[in-house]
Amino acid sequence: MDFPLFHLDFMGNRMLVAVIAILHVLINHALAVGFAPLVTLLEFRGYLKSKTKPEEGKVWDETARKLMFFAFVITTTVGALTGVGIWFAASLANPASLGSLIRVFYFAWFTEWIVFVLEVIFIMVYFLTWKKSNESPKNKRRHILFGVWLSIFSWLTMAIIVGILGFMMDPGSWVEKNSLVTGFLNPLYLPQLVFRTPVAMMMAGTVALMFVAYVMKKQNQWKTGILKYISFWILLWMPVAASGAFLYYWHIPRAMIGNLPVALGTQQFQDWYGSLITVMIVVIAIGFTVGILGTFSPRRLPKHLLIIPVIASFLFLGTFERIREFIRKPYVIGNYMYANGILVEEYPLYKETGLLPHTPYASMSTITESNKLAAGEAVFTLACTRCHTTHGISSVVRKFERMYGTENPLNEEAMKVYMQNMHNVRHYMPPFPGNDTELNALAAYLAEQQKRPKTLEGPQIKGVDVKEIKY
Repeated sequence: MDFPLFHLDFMGNRMLVAVIAILHVLINHALAVGFAPLVTLLEFRGYLKSKTKPEEGKVWDETARKLMFFAFVITTTVGALTGVGIWFAASLANPASLGSLIRVFYFAWFTEWIVFVLEVIFIMVYFLTWKKSNESPKNKRRHILFGVWLSIFSWLTMAIIVGILGFMMDPGSWVEKNSLVTGFLNPLYLPQLVFRTPVAMMMAGTVALMFVAYVMKKQNQWKTGILKYISFWILLWMPVAASGAFLYYWHIPRAMIGNLPVALGTQQFQDWYGSLITVMIVVIAIGFTVGILGTFSPRRLPKHLLIIPVIASFLFLGTFERIREFIRKPYVIGNYMYANGILVEEYPLYKETGLLPHTPYASMSTITESNKLAAGEAVFTLACTRCHTTHGISSVVRKFERMYGTENPLNEEAMKVYMQNMHNVRHYMPPFPGNDTELNALAAYLAEQQKRPKTLEGPQIKGVDVKEIKY
């Protein structure tokens, strides 16, 4: 209520954040958290082999360096840009929720920033001093130590952020105690960390396996040994990831489990939930088979087949991120703030007095016949645009048309009845936060949008009208 609400009507604010955040998470898990320890291990393996077989050790070391070059380029460009992009997108899409998280986790985020700076320093040092490290065994041992520290700091950045992500799903006792410790050590912190860590390691292995298969020449006599080693890495982490997924699932609040069919298949395809689960199991089984084949018979491993585990692991984590974001609804911060950015404790006030008198960014405080449509637009902006658009992705108008058909114009009374009870019909929808007069205005605005579709411009385009609020 205290911020002008940015809005993209063609794709929606939620989709904007999702695209940036999922891309960042995929890069962070696969090419930072998981890649750093794997590359360091490959380098260490090459160092050990160089003592008895210098030529083979050199091949292992060069393979590790090329992998690090690939990770270095992606993480310091796309990874860095999307990391900053998450902050910009989240602060625009739902400033109230981000503001609350900063107030609760200021010290945790400050610590994460320090850790991230150290991660950047170590990735620069680790990659840029690689060739010099081959000048002597002492330099090589020190260089491997840089890789170990890079691995630690890469994991720590994730470990800190996971505490905040878990808090958004289930704050636990924080609602009563309001302390950083209770918020950070929420019921989902350790289960989610135990799940994400092996998944990151596994993803790194699939990318490294495909990279080596395509980059190394087929006639290289040590290629099969490297492929076998990376395949074993994947195989080693898969049961740990499965155990972490099982642990995480059983710690998710039971009310959220009911949202899984819609979270996985969307509202339109929620009846396909069982089929989608089957497809995911089959894809994971293919990845497991590739790991076994690469471990025990790397020569028979078709390199084109290795694209499947990479795609599967990325889709798996991407789907998990969508599910994690969706099942916590109707909240953006569990039991504290609804997805529309309105605090749970503020609802009784807004139900009685309405939303419009409490925001400086709506030109009206009272609704009349002359400003009814403009007021409906303002209510839609405040109550709905965190998740919905008028005619774009997740369009409210199209959702009502699917419910009531398109043969006749949308019925305002039917929409009002639905919106009054939508939280009971679909638990993942927050209750309507305004009073009856605002509900009437919203229904009128949506009916008008069906008759005469018009793009809802956000304040970044049309500006804002600021009024004085008197208490």
